[in-house]
Amino acid sequence: MDHQNNDIIAAVYRVIQERKASPSEKSYTASLMAKGIDKILKKVGEEATEVVIAGKGGKREEIVYETADLIFHNLVLLGYYDIDPEEVYAELRRRFGISGIEEKNSRVE
Repeated sequence: MDHQNNDIIAAVYRVIQERKASPSEKSYTASLMAKGIDKILKKVGEEATEVVIAGKGGKREEIVYETADLIFHNLVLLGYYDIDPEEVYAELRRRFGISGIEEKNSRVE
């Protein structure tokens, strides 16, 4: 992920944290936070399903749109638990260069 992509994710995450700290009635993010983890998880699941459907349909713009929705809702989930996206980047960096099979086998089950 290049620096510019990290910046937009960091910027969106900052806004999510601001909405969590200072909720507004007009804020979709604040309303999700107020409804709690089950609502957030439901949205993540719905968005993941929409990515699958878009992927099956093969329309580039729909895949991009739905993937953005999924990333946003994943950021809301991270924000709910105060997990900075940098922790996800660190995990991706840890995995980088390790084959998928080796990484999967290294997991403790």
